Amino acid sequence: MDIRTLLENNKYTLIAGSLDADVNSVEFDSRKIVKGSAFVAVKGFTVDGHDFVSRAADSGASLIVIEDGQDKLTEDELIKINEKTHATIVSVPDSRKASAYVPAAFFDHPEKKLDMIGVTGTKGKTTITFMLHKIMSCAGRKSGLIGTVCNMYGDRKVHAEHTTPEARDVYELLSDMADDGEDTCIMEVSSQGLKLDRVYGIKFNEGCFTNLYEDHIGGNEHPDMKDYFECKLKLFERTKSAVINRDIPVYEDVLVKAKAAGCDIVTYGLTEGCDVYAYNLKNTSKDGKTGTSFNLNSPWGEGEFFVAIPGKFNVYNALCAIAASGLEGISLDAMKAALADIKVPGRLQHVDNNLGITILVDYAHNAASLENVLDTLKECSNGRLITVFGCGGDRSHTRRFEMGEVSGNKSDYTVITSDNPRTEDPEVIISHIVTGIKKTDGEYETVTDRRSAIRRAIEMSNPGDVVLIAGKGHEDYQIFKDETIHFDDSEVAFEEAKAVAEAGR
Repeated sequence: MDIRTLLENNKYTLIAGSLDADVNSVEFDSRKIVKGSAFVAVKGFTVDGHDFVSRAADSGASLIVIEDGQDKLTEDELIKINEKTHATIVSVPDSRKASAYVPAAFFDHPEKKLDMIGVTGTKGKTTITFMLHKIMSCAGRKSGLIGTVCNMYGDRKVHAEHTTPEARDVYELLSDMADDGEDTCIMEVSSQGLKLDRVYGIKFNEGCFTNLYEDHIGGNEHPDMKDYFECKLKLFERTKSAVINRDIPVYEDVLVKAKAAGCDIVTYGLTEGCDVYAYNLKNTSKDGKTGTSFNLNSPWGEGEFFVAIPGKFNVYNALCAIAASGLEGISLDAMKAALADIKVPGRLQHVDNNLGITILVDYAHNAASLENVLDTLKECSNGRLITVFGCGGDRSHTRRFEMGEVSGNKSDYTVITSDNPRTEDPEVIISHIVTGIKKTDGEYETVTDRRSAIRRAIEMSNPGDVVLIAGKGHEDYQIFKDETIHFDDSEVAFEEAKAVAEAGR
């Protein structure tokens, strides 16, 4: 694509070079530049892309995009770079926005070829996007997914570096989805993704707001809760219909922002005042899966639903997915079928077994999230609750004491093991957890090898018991000082449960 076409409809100033030159790729990382690339120099939290303009030009970039007012290179220096390399150099008012609209143009605006659904909020984004992906599949639609666990389209699963990838990567993913024949993209939209314009230029059919808790404050993220909240609300600036949890404390503030942005409003929750609401919630087991049944009232009909992940918060997640799906014209039958069979990697993920026990894998890796999960499981379990967990190395020591105390108070039995010890001695980390659990009357033992710990928990369980394997969730690796190995809690639990069953206990 020639530069003139790449930049059309956007404000820019030509500093040096020709607008008729061709571009064959778009990058914001100078290390990925090849002959004919466009390089968009973006100022980040710790690295300024303008420091790498010369490197990009020397590597063969045909286009360099810089920001008005940057102070790394003078105009004379830029002209010399052009004279040396023949790279065309343009200046734009906001190079971060350019890092979105330049690849959007280069990939032929794939965002316009897909029905876009965005989900933001502190908790629930991953579960809701997987629910929506499953619903679309049951309805016969082809959807792609961009999120924390992975990016998916067709039969492909791509490792995710960020909840919301950099803009250039977002547009390439959307292009791949459109080329693959997907008609819908479901995206986790993080506060950082909104703050850093990673979804700039995308128009969402539905923008979902789940909830707001304190998170991502400090460092290179958000200076305070006000900034965090306001960044999430930016989703509505590019959304047709806002799907909002009416039961959250900040509901009125979210509603005001959505209305000001001109969005159509659909609310969900557990009260009759919501457009989509659930009532008569019951802890239920169905087809070997522990979950919650509820009655639904919605603009698209009524009915009894079962969501195959336990906990009231997962009913909220299901209601959000139902509301967005309803707006997309999906039938209640497709929604029912999807939610009754939903499995979200590392989010209270069921592990199939023939032992009459419930095995769940969850990402809970701090005291608050572990307590929340254990409270949920206590409500829907008639047997013992056996918890397997460890804590990561090179991380907060306080977390270890706190998680030990929570598990001791909430679990019937705890098997303390290794997580990702990184550069630390796993035994030292375990000793810190033991310090916390000793404050309680909870029974426990320590088994350093994680596979052996999972096996031990399964072996000691009886029919009706729940085994929770916490901390790593969807991660498929374990990090040690000198190596990283493949380790997936759900895979290991399945293998060990099968071995226990074959051994006849």
